[in-house]
Amino acid sequence: MSAPITCGQQLVTPSAVQLDGLFGQMLAANRSGRLSHFIVDEGSPSITIFGQAHKQKNQEGDWYGEHAGKWLSATARAVAQGGQAQLEANLRRVADWLLSQQDADGYLGTYAADRRFTVPQPPLPESWNGEPALRTWDIWTHSYLILGFLETWRALGDESYLYAARRIADLCWQALESGIDITTLGNHHGMSATVLLDPAADLYLATGEPRYLALAEKILQQANANPRLALLDKGLAGEDAAFIATGKAYQLSWNLVGLAKLYKATGNPDYRLAVDNLWRSIREHHLTLGGGPSGGVAHRSREVFNAPRTFFPQAYVETCSVLAWMQLNRELLAITGHARHAAELERTAYNDLLAAMAPNGEDWCYYTFPNGKRVHTTYWRCCKSSGAMAVEELPQIAYGIAADGGLRVNLYGPGKAVLVHADAGKVSLEQRTRYPFDGTIDIDVRPEHGAVFSIGLRIPDWAEDARIAINGEFQPVEAGDDGFVQLRRCWQAGDSIRVGLPMQPRLHRAANINVQESRAPDGSPVAQEVLRWEYVGLSLGPLVYATRLVDGYKTDETLRLPDAPPSQWLQVGEDGGEGPVVTMQLQYRAPLQFEPYYRCGGREDGSWRLSWLSLAPACPGPGDHR
Repeated sequence: MSAPITCGQQLVTPSAVQLDGLFGQMLAANRSGRLSHFIVDEGSPSITIFGQAHKQKNQEGDWYGEHAGKWLSATARAVAQGGQAQLEANLRRVADWLLSQQDADGYLGTYAADRRFTVPQPPLPESWNGEPALRTWDIWTHSYLILGFLETWRALGDESYLYAARRIADLCWQALESGIDITTLGNHHGMSATVLLDPAADLYLATGEPRYLALAEKILQQANANPRLALLDKGLAGEDAAFIATGKAYQLSWNLVGLAKLYKATGNPDYRLAVDNLWRSIREHHLTLGGGPSGGVAHRSREVFNAPRTFFPQAYVETCSVLAWMQLNRELLAITGHARHAAELERTAYNDLLAAMAPNGEDWCYYTFPNGKRVHTTYWRCCKSSGAMAVEELPQIAYGIAADGGLRVNLYGPGKAVLVHADAGKVSLEQRTRYPFDGTIDIDVRPEHGAVFSIGLRIPDWAEDARIAINGEFQPVEAGDDGFVQLRRCWQAGDSIRVGLPMQPRLHRAANINVQESRAPDGSPVAQEVLRWEYVGLSLGPLVYATRLVDGYKTDETLRLPDAPPSQWLQVGEDGGEGPVVTMQLQYRAPLQFEPYYRCGGREDGSWRLSWLSLAPACPGPGDHR
């Protein structure tokens, strides 16, 4: 077995970071909304289902048990930032009550004794979507409970929570050692159970206990032995993400989070290659303009990746898959230290994550659509807890410390962090900016002691002619091997950096193309394009833009773009506080107004937003292809 790797970037503890601006608003709403109201004590509906009286007779339960672990994880992260006395009290009370319901063998689920994952179930044929004959979410629930107790232990320091997580993992180990195949314990050809790979690897990284590493390896072995899943083999072979088991975006991305952590634990290069291949597949073929994993076209289930190069403006983005995609990029950012993963985190957070969240922090969309209606989901739906978890990812990924001790700014937006450098001591980095609405970012640098080190800044791919100045002196804008522009010098208190990221409207092109394959008379392959629908989208800086229903009632409009440069017919208006309106001036119809996608329609339930509009056939309009 290979040795554990040295991480490319150490992510910081939440207590070291303060986020303001849009990210700060998201965190404040999350904590005063979902985290404060959904679960408060043992009487909350999503917690009472763990009580002995309920579970002893329960034969079903769907995914409802997941909410406990998700709430523990998100709330513990919020508590770790400090200043959350009531949330801390609620967290301790709920966690302690759950401990009181844990059985002697470590079981802490919602099922009756004969329906638990420890009991072999009838080996009946699977349904078309890889679901066992007897539906179960038992391993799934326990996976989130392990993660939740680990975060609670990290936040509160009480060893009893770590012990609870270990007892669950020990029970899982015993079940798999007894001959139970984990792929029989979850739907999507086992992917809803093999997610246990993530908490098993995390528990090993936290404790160093070899048994948990063996558990993670066994899960991967069984996942790979299932021919429909074959997670490692298909990842190594470069298979597209849509063709791993059912291609379920949420479950597959979560499995990859576990595989990335297993790579961190072992350094096995095959694990890294498989994760990188599938990350690239998702990034290149399965994301919306706003960075969310999408699916739901034609025969594909609404939460399943589409076939590669399939485009549809009404594709589904499940908020749960947004969480898992962000967590995967978090792990890869830590492993590689590369700016591309920070870029994906920022793109997703400012667009598809924020677009799913209501301002009150309580209401969430189960699905968002590039083109579609905003619909706030119901009480038990998974995505409300996933969204709350994703928001609490933001503080720890905003800044980082590179392997050489240099500091990295991963996310742009107002706020500050206090990072520790071996020579400089505590280093305060404070961003003063209106980003993502304005591309000027001032960063005040205050080291405790003057010292030589690097500060890495990310130049987004949309920012042409970016500029960086230190104390008014312009610097070369050249990215290093990790994708960051590294400013290395002897930093002193009072130094300042100014980053200029020009924001101009940017057009994006996409197409839905159908190709009919045949053969010529000589037998050579021939491909004929029989269908092409082209679309145009718009962004400004890091924000995707959208328009409301066209003319107040139309869900699409076929555009004929001018031949002139976009600067002549795209007008950027005054910024009223949350991004300027961009007006598209077309000679043959009334102007179309676009605003940031996340707030298009006023963030109200039932409001419409359109990110893509159709192009007239053979329209040569300018722009790039994504």
